[in-house]
Order: sequence, then C-alpha cells, then structure tokens
Amino acid sequence: MTDSTSTKTAVITGATGGIGAAVARALSQAGWNLVLTARSAEKLQALASELGSRVAVVPADLTDPAVPAALLSAALTNFGRCDLCFNNAGFLETGPIESIDIERVCAMVRINVEAAFRVAYTFLRHFVRENAGHLINTSSILGTKVRPTAGAYAGTKYAIEALSEALRMELAKTDVQVSSIQPGLVMTGLHDHWQVHPSELMGIAEPLQPADIARMVLFLLDQPPHVRIPKLMILPKGHEI
Repeated sequence: MTDSTSTKTAVITGATGGIGAAVARALSQAGWNLVLTARSAEKLQALASELGSRVAVVPADLTDPAVPAALLSAALTNFGRCDLCFNNAGFLETGPIESIDIERVCAMVRINVEAAFRVAYTFLRHFVRENAGHLINTSSILGTKVRPTAGAYAGTKYAIEALSEALRMELAKTDVQVSSIQPGLVMTGLHDHWQVHPSELMGIAEPLQPADIARMVLFLLDQPPHVRIPKLMILPKGHEI
C-alpha cells in the first residue's frame, strides 16, 4: 500500500465548480491526495466518489473565518502534509449602475477577496514553516483589464493580482511559490444566469474548457525548482480584450 504521507497533497477551494472540479480530476489522475471544499456536501461527495479513495471533503462556507485553518488541518490530519493550495472559490456579479445588485456585489467581495485572502495567508504561513509549497490563485483576464458593467468583479481580481505579486516578492528567495492564473472566457457555471452567454456577445466560437485550465495548472506544477511562473494568462482564440 502506498504511504499517503509520501504523496503530494492539494487543497482545492471552489472544488465543485467547473475549474475546481477539472483541477481535482487532473491532480487525482496525477496521483495527488486531495482535500476538496465547497458549499454543497452533495456535490462534494459525488466528486469524491468519482475520484476514489485519496480524497477528503470539507463542506463549508468559505466566508467563515475558521474554514481556511480547518482545510489545512484536514490535509495534515488525513494525509500528513500539504503541498498545494488552489485558491479558486469565487463568483461573478456584473451589471449597469442602475440595476446591479449591490448586496450580491458585497457578497462577491467577501468570497473573491476576503475569503481568498484568508486562505492565502493561512496556507502560506504553513508553507513558510515548511519552506515548501505552492499557492495558485485563480484570477482572471479581468484582473488585468476592465470593461463596462464588470468593474466590481474586475476589482476583486485586481486585488488577487496585487496580493499575488506582493506575496511572490516577499517569498522570492524561498522555496515557496506563488502564482496566479488569468483565464479568459471559460465555459463554467459563472454565466448560467446570463440571458445571453458572453461567448455570443464576444463572438468567441470556442471558449476555453475547464480542462484547459487544469492542464495549465499541471504545467505550473511541472516546472523544475529554479523556475518561477508568477502569472499565466490563458485565452481562447478570438478573445480580444
């Protein structure tokens, strides 16, 4: 039997969404132990059943300040180590000034910024103690640009970009890595409530698929120790902004 403590372990937030689930599948296929978290216990159990035995699930609301430490504890208790935090939970709220739902915007800030910051610092403190580990933050192309009606969402991702770069600089001489991925349009549930899908609005015939992002996460993890990739932008053909 394989010793689970000798196998790398990843914690994935937003694990039942398109990108989170795709990364979980890719890492599972690569032999990693996984700690998965999302709000839906039912969806987490379904994903865990699909992936097999080296999976622990923590159903939770990530805006609870106690959850990041509980996730780290789950990794250490179940698998004896933590090597990667894929800081991925988030959602999208957009709209014009006259009609945007401000309460939804504030909820978005709590998950996309406050919760993501708590996760980042919790796991990096552990990685610094171990002088090993990789934090990968899910940002967006809109962490580098803005467009009308999406300023609030872009602001949350600009915050992730600023934090990621500052943390990278702080840890540049250590063996702890910080990266952000900046996807363009990906076919996930983020746009399920839109009347017209942005692929139609933007004229993109083939949006990215979650598996494309998972492949890029594996690419980040497959670099030799002296190579750092702080930012990785992934765009589909036809994505102009």
